[in-house]
Amino acid sequence: MSSTTGTRGESVTPANPASDTVADTTDVTALLERGRALSTPVLRAAVDRLAPPMDTVAAYHFGWIDAQGRPSDGDGGKAVRPALALLSAEAAGAAAEAGVPGAVAVELVHNFSLLHDDLMDGDEQRRHRDTVWKVHGPAQAILVGDALFALANEILLELGTVEAGRAARRLTSATRKLIDGQAQDISYEHRERVTVEECLEMEGNKTGALLACACSIGAVLGGADDRTADVLEAYGYHLGLAFQAVDDLLGIWGDPESTGKQTWSDLRQRKKSLPVVAALAAGGPASERLGELLAADAKSSDFDSFSEEEFAARAALIEEAGGREWTAQEARRQHAVAIEALHGVGMPETVRAQLTALADFVVVRKR
Repeated sequence: MSSTTGTRGESVTPANPASDTVADTTDVTALLERGRALSTPVLRAAVDRLAPPMDTVAAYHFGWIDAQGRPSDGDGGKAVRPALALLSAEAAGAAAEAGVPGAVAVELVHNFSLLHDDLMDGDEQRRHRDTVWKVHGPAQAILVGDALFALANEILLELGTVEAGRAARRLTSATRKLIDGQAQDISYEHRERVTVEECLEMEGNKTGALLACACSIGAVLGGADDRTADVLEAYGYHLGLAFQAVDDLLGIWGDPESTGKQTWSDLRQRKKSLPVVAALAAGGPASERLGELLAADAKSSDFDSFSEEEFAARAALIEEAGGREWTAQEARRQHAVAIEALHGVGMPETVRAQLTALADFVVVRKR
């Protein structure tokens, strides 16, 4: 089944590569809610350790308060990573609760990266609200991001166990790769051409590494050996690549009502995302015309004032050159590799089914 190829605002997510039936969303919703319910109290307690006004700024970022400091039930994200961390612990035969410190640590690092990314990318909206740097200023976005990263390691290391030290090493390694990926992403914005291999390496660092950590950190805290953790990490890494491929589709063709970002968001930021890179590598008239336009855009002083029609024209060329379909196929391929990795280690069949259902949710999500 191929991806939808309609106009902006329609579903752009690839179909489940394992079957034509989307996983039972009720089960996935329950897994996400469990991850949120178990991790949020610990996450809030961690944020409360921050000195004012960082505690308030972080609370705004997580959606717990609004810009005036009033309690809010804003969208704090889907909690995919906490859900994976808890399942990771269960895959190792431990209780889900054993993975909670890992779930919180990964969520703190993830949000550290979001705070900094929003500032570096100039994004003014996240989760349908103004971003932290827009409301509280760039300095607070930087400081709070740094503080969340420090808290992540503190949450793990204060456990004082051998397993906590192993988990912290995995988290630190994943964070370094995440930062590598962000640096690559920024540098690619100023290059006329990026290869598909370079783009996949960047996305493996920026997205795959932390999702891989989420999928192994609970198992490590639950006492799993390195082989089990490495298999779960491989599942998470390829799931991260599938996740990012879908995100790249949404970054161009996603409905702003669902994504919470501007139309043609990634094109406005000159991102060399997978659809763009694949289209440029495809050859043919549409590919060549796209390359000419993007090269001219890089030198244009009027880029920030481009009309919707100009961005729409570039999106149409990407689709005509095959970049949209190639990216949808890559999401399906990475999903299949992730599921195959799960067969490399023994685990309760219910947990394997739940990890599969979460992978299906990531690849077929509409927002």
